[in-house]
Amino acid sequence: MKSIYLLLFLSVLLTGTTCLGQNKNTVIVNGIPWFDDRGNIVNAHGACIVEDNGRYYLFGEWKSDKSNAFPGFSCYSSDDLVNWKFENVVLQVQPNGILGPNRVGERVKVMKCPKTGEYVMFMHADNMEYKDPYIGYATCKTINGNYQLHGPLLYQGKPIKRWDIGTFQDTDGKGYLLIHHGPIYRLSDDYHSVEAEVAYVKNSGESPAMFKKNGLYYMLYSNLTSWAKNDNFYFTAPRIEGPWTQQGIFCPKGTLTYNSQSTFVFPLKRGNDTIPMFMGDRWSYPHQASAATYVWMPMQVDGTKLSIPEYWPSWDIDKLKPVNPLRKGKTVDLKQITFSKEADWKVEEGRISSNVKGSTLSIPFSGSCVAVMGETNCHSGYARMNILDKKGEKIYSSLVDFYSKANDHATRFMTPQLAKGEYTLVIEVTGISPTWTDKTKRIYGSDDCFVTITDIVKL
Repeated sequence: MKSIYLLLFLSVLLTGTTCLGQNKNTVIVNGIPWFDDRGNIVNAHGACIVEDNGRYYLFGEWKSDKSNAFPGFSCYSSDDLVNWKFENVVLQVQPNGILGPNRVGERVKVMKCPKTGEYVMFMHADNMEYKDPYIGYATCKTINGNYQLHGPLLYQGKPIKRWDIGTFQDTDGKGYLLIHHGPIYRLSDDYHSVEAEVAYVKNSGESPAMFKKNGLYYMLYSNLTSWAKNDNFYFTAPRIEGPWTQQGIFCPKGTLTYNSQSTFVFPLKRGNDTIPMFMGDRWSYPHQASAATYVWMPMQVDGTKLSIPEYWPSWDIDKLKPVNPLRKGKTVDLKQITFSKEADWKVEEGRISSNVKGSTLSIPFSGSCVAVMGETNCHSGYARMNILDKKGEKIYSSLVDFYSKANDHATRFMTPQLAKGEYTLVIEVTGISPTWTDKTKRIYGSDDCFVTITDIVKL
């Protein structure tokens, strides 16, 4: 099938993250499932990264594809921010309380307390209707151990009844709790309670994320649009106490923050400089475990101007540059594709699409990896990617989200590391449309369930 997205195809060829497993490459590939050392999808949403003793630890929401109920918080580790080892589900569902059964647990953030040497975890806890919010905290003596939940975080003796949170640790070791729509709290010396409200950022939003660069503080927020993406925006201040000045958006208008929502900004140390690395979520409610993905990008800072001027489908985290191909892949010819029913698929130059539930494409391939490129838009739904072995037995299966409000053409899926052999990729139209409502019952999401494939590449 002739490629019409050659540049995207080229950028995929160097993506050893998924195809070649733990091979110590330095390439981050955005918007596709990432795989850990066990070959499972990295499941760490609403995340943060903690650098500790020369290793990076990624904490996130251990999502389910079936429900938004809290299943735990996960921890992964890496020595390069690209290849991730699964460590532990560091906080499990509790027997009762704010993170008991059929409760929500989100926005997990971890900091090491300088005074105690303890690792302190913060999170938003709620009921399934988002009408009983708390900010909870848990502690552990080791970064990847089992955290003990202590209950709600208190301010002036009372629980903080809010939802979206972030955290920030300043260079003097003081810890801060960031709350949606404005409040900034300074934590006590042991991080176990709130000492004071030190600022209030007017006209702000959800998913707060703060970083410091050249003595200036930056705060990222998203707009309130439920699980839908939007153009995130930011504020700056000379001190955490303010005054905070709204500066506008940091990605090109209409890109919806490259189809993501801010969750954290990691200080990426490179030489004598520290680069703020944006960490964003591509939510895929309710199929978050397999279909939600990540967007990580270096941010450019020039005084009060903060920007991510262009989207990099894949980039070298050491060189801070988009990658070019070093080896060749082979694009699958249309004749190699088997249709379950050809009439169910619309075949045109450069693309194949269907919205017929149960319709499939089957593509045999030799080797250890195959990549799928596709188009996302507001008319699309979920595809199921199945990998069959030589005997026709299913060895891998997951959902891939083809919906986005802002049109996009990019890599949608790459297989996990496979032993070299003979396989078949089966792409199935599920008929599932990503749709949801917010608290006001406003409907968001897709108006159809199309799956549109633009290239299939054997590597």
